Amino acid sequence: GAMSVDSITDLSDNTSKLLEALQLSHPHELDPRRSRGKKKPLSLNPITWQVPRIVDRCCTHLETHGLQTVGIFRVGSSKKRVQQLREEFDRGLDVFLDEHQSVHDVAALLKEFLRDMPDSLIPRELYGAFLSTATMEGPAQLDTLQLLLFLLPPCHCDTLLRLLRFLAEVARHAESSWDPEGHEIPGNKMTVSNLATVFGPNILQKEKPGEKDAGALNFEDSAAIILVLQRLIEHHHSLFMVSPEMQCDVLRRLFQTDPDVIEYLLRRK
Repeated sequence: GAMSVDSITDLSDNTSKLLEALQLSHPHELDPRRSRGKKKPLSLNPITWQVPRIVDRCCTHLETHGLQTVGIFRVGSSKKRVQQLREEFDRGLDVFLDEHQSVHDVAALLKEFLRDMPDSLIPRELYGAFLSTATMEGPAQLDTLQLLLFLLPPCHCDTLLRLLRFLAEVARHAESSWDPEGHEIPGNKMTVSNLATVFGPNILQKEKPGEKDAGALNFEDSAAIILVLQRLIEHHHSLFMVSPEMQCDVLRRLFQTDPDVIEYLLRRK
């Protein structure tokens, strides 16, 4: 369930790097509420949605059971139970997470998976480029982040979007609220800044875990990682949206360089 490919398997051996670099999705595909219970909409991108089962199930469980949990991702978990869940996923079992699993155990499992990926969710060769956006401001910063996101392998791109969508939902429940009867609903206290502090080092890694100096980040890098992840959480919907103008430009270029690909896409449309 965690394995995925990053080539256009439906086509011949001729793959299009341009198409892989730009994840061409329809706007409504980024809103899970629209497609719930309906047939999945067709994407311009013939590569299927690639999110590891463990990430999707952990996020779904926490969205269902953990949004009102105070200090989620900061409270300790049971190492034994987390290890058991991890081994079950590693063996390829169809692990079902329900209300009987501890929210803190599932939260710890998600962090561990992201931390221990062979290549970090944002590949290490792009570490410096992403961190450089921390010194930018306004539209220039967001435009640069979007172009960098387009360079991610499809499975990394899809998984990062799933994670950011989840983190934005957690942040939306950070403050306390009240139900119609006037009863207080406690907030989880995990603001965007807090979430970026927790997840930033797991997503943006300069060195592999366990390597020399892997945990030794200077203050400037640590602050930049938090700021970059904050921007990604706050603007994930627009950052992962390919504009109609850019889609048309890509299709025109594909028409010249990969006619088989463009014919395939038009048939799917």
